Amino acid sequence: MTETSRVDLSNCDREPIHIPGSIQPHGCLLACDAGATVMLRHSTNSGALLGIEGPINGRYLVDVTGGQQAHELRNALSRAQLSGRSALVFGFDLENGRRFDVAVHRCKGSTILEFEPTEPKVAEPLEMARAMIGRITAIDTVERLTRDTARLVQAALGYDRVMIYQFGADGAGKVVSEAKRPHLESFLGQYFPATDIPQQARALYLKNTIRIISDANFERIPIEPVLDASGEPLDLSFAHLRSVSPIHCEYLRNMGVGASMSISIIIDGALWGLIACHHYGPRTLSMAERVAAEMFGEFFSLHLNALQHKQSLDAAHAAREALDRFLRDTVGVQDINTMLRDKLGDFSKLIPCDGVAMWLDGRLTVEGSVPPREAVPALVRFAETVAEGAVWATHKLSNVVPGAASHADLAAGMLVIPLSQRPRDFLFFFRKELVHTLDWAGNPEKTYETGPLGDRLTPRKSFAIWKETVRHESAPWTEHERKFAEATRIALVEVILQHSERLADERTKAAVRQRMLNEELNHRVKNILAVIRSLVVHPTTDGDTLENYAATLRGRIQALSLAHDQVVRNDGGGALSDLLHAELMPYWGEGDRVSLDGPSVWMDARAYSIMALVLHELSTNAAKYGALSAPGGRLSVAWSLSEVGACRIAWRESGGPTVREPTRRGFGSVLIDRSIPFDLGGEASVDYERSGLVADFIIPSRFVALRKDRPALAQKKAVASVAPTMADLAGKRAMLVEDQLLIAIDLEQILEDAGVEVLNTLSSPADALDFLSRANPDFAILDINLGQETSEAVARELIARGTPFLFATGYGDDGAIPEDLGAVPVVRKPFERDVILERLRAILS
Repeated sequence: MTETSRVDLSNCDREPIHIPGSIQPHGCLLACDAGATVMLRHSTNSGALLGIEGPINGRYLVDVTGGQQAHELRNALSRAQLSGRSALVFGFDLENGRRFDVAVHRCKGSTILEFEPTEPKVAEPLEMARAMIGRITAIDTVERLTRDTARLVQAALGYDRVMIYQFGADGAGKVVSEAKRPHLESFLGQYFPATDIPQQARALYLKNTIRIISDANFERIPIEPVLDASGEPLDLSFAHLRSVSPIHCEYLRNMGVGASMSISIIIDGALWGLIACHHYGPRTLSMAERVAAEMFGEFFSLHLNALQHKQSLDAAHAAREALDRFLRDTVGVQDINTMLRDKLGDFSKLIPCDGVAMWLDGRLTVEGSVPPREAVPALVRFAETVAEGAVWATHKLSNVVPGAASHADLAAGMLVIPLSQRPRDFLFFFRKELVHTLDWAGNPEKTYETGPLGDRLTPRKSFAIWKETVRHESAPWTEHERKFAEATRIALVEVILQHSERLADERTKAAVRQRMLNEELNHRVKNILAVIRSLVVHPTTDGDTLENYAATLRGRIQALSLAHDQVVRNDGGGALSDLLHAELMPYWGEGDRVSLDGPSVWMDARAYSIMALVLHELSTNAAKYGALSAPGGRLSVAWSLSEVGACRIAWRESGGPTVREPTRRGFGSVLIDRSIPFDLGGEASVDYERSGLVADFIIPSRFVALRKDRPALAQKKAVASVAPTMADLAGKRAMLVEDQLLIAIDLEQILEDAGVEVLNTLSSPADALDFLSRANPDFAILDINLGQETSEAVARELIARGTPFLFATGYGDDGAIPEDLGAVPVVRKPFERDVILERLRAILS
């Protein structure tokens, strides 16, 4: 039975190519016993090539080669046993004068001698290898190494085409570099299925790193006998002359290739690829040239390995730097989720991919080539089942997720990085279908000759089969990429956890602060209510009217409100000058009735509240009974800091009615005399001189401090010191904008008592603007804050109409008022009748 009849495309992957029973014709083979003494088998061309007459099997080696020559071959066999590969003897002369290059090795108890005629004028193999290696030593990138190596091997060995052929994880091969004659079609970038090089052939490429076919049309030279006395064939795994599979030869012939050579590229004990050489006619390399090529191939493998490691380290370093930059950027970030989404594009630089997606808190963010949005929820549900605290990846998503084949052109491979301890948030990396961007790079017009096995054994058919094989597949995720993905996962999870812990800590601190604030607020409210209760229940003077009682009570409560407002606005305190100005503002008259003089003294919250009540009582008494009750009366208030930092306040009235000491001390007098000594540990002295009241107060240093003057206060004083000509409010029409009913009723009452007609009270900006479209009030009072809205739009409409208005607020500052509306007068809640009416008369003037 012939070899071609026994082997076909259905069983070529099981073809025993290491025991072909024949050799190629450019040499001959002798097989001896283990000691290289007696010849047991030989190729049928041995007699003619070696010049031996008669039978060969059974003869002693020494009889065929000569005694000295046999001794030299046995020494070479010893070297082969030590090195694990064939020993080579160049220029070996037989006794008959014929010269050969001989390869000697032992395999499974047989000593195999391969004889090839010595080629004249062949370069020394060591020198040739050194010259080739010297050309690539300084190359520092994988891309340039593969490119220049193909050119170098073609130039040195004279083949028509040289390709660097790399095997993928699935066994398929890709032509990554090519040097060729100009008229030949290109195979660069093409993929071929794993079946083009069966597993048994790949195993032999690891054992025998150089493989030559001198003529694709060679006539096989049989080995006699094919089987020994035990029925075993001769194992030619390490033989240079080993015959070649007829299927492979047909493939070469269909391509028009007449001869070939392959140099194995072995990295870390695995077959990385081949340096494949094609010649479009017979070509036989001498053993010396093959040795040089073998040595070059080994150096190339080492250099390629080193460059790949360097490339991996550089990529890892760049990715690590990018990750470190990201981690540095997260320091102090309040919203880590928003930052992760904003940095999504940077993640694509960490691992080679075509697109990235982030599923975070149920929200999708994408960049690049990713599955359709409607397909992502299914991917998230799948990720929850496979990515439990570890990275997971696949290069064929359609195998594990139903329906993924429909969008393989966008995302055929997926790598998942979980971002939380529980499977909930994920970072996805996607790769497109590999075949999607590849087409046959060869000449589309070229036709290939086919042999008995048909067009399957052509490059284009192989490429088509590979395309079908890798349908819906992406480039696989390497072990290095998986490891860096895991490092990324650990870093991101740590950042998110730290952020969560920081947020939890901030929430705890905020809760403590809120509780303390509530307790402080509760304490202050209780104190204020207690003070108000005292003001309310204190007995009135005999004969005092209800109207006077209400007015006095209202004034005292207003003083407390002012003090509280100042304390809140000023971070727990206020300026003495501000307090005096607020209390005495209603009594400014023409000329210099009131004189204030002193440095910018700051009082803490406690002193400020106490002084608000004291100064209110003094101001009210001065207006009712003292200097400010008469047209020519004057009031002077001066203050200074003593050497020990205590604040001395001198209150002097003059020009008013004759003063007499009261026969009965009322509640106001008690406040003036006792509040400062009792509450602050200070001093208070009041003398009722006939010319005017004289009062002196000392506030201890622990309650006061000297601060820089504020220009805004000086401006207020200057403006306030000029009393405008007041307009009459009677008969005026008003619009009120207030969202609190009780406050609105109080304000309506104040205005109606002054003769003002309140046209409407509205609670929202929309209602107010609608009302203004139908009415023309003479003035308006606008609450700044109206729930979730402000009255800014209403204010601007009033300005456009030329209608005067006031802002009203219960907040401690005017932050809600736009900067360009800062000149609008402001009244504060709770409202004081005299202040509101005075401000209204001022704006209407």
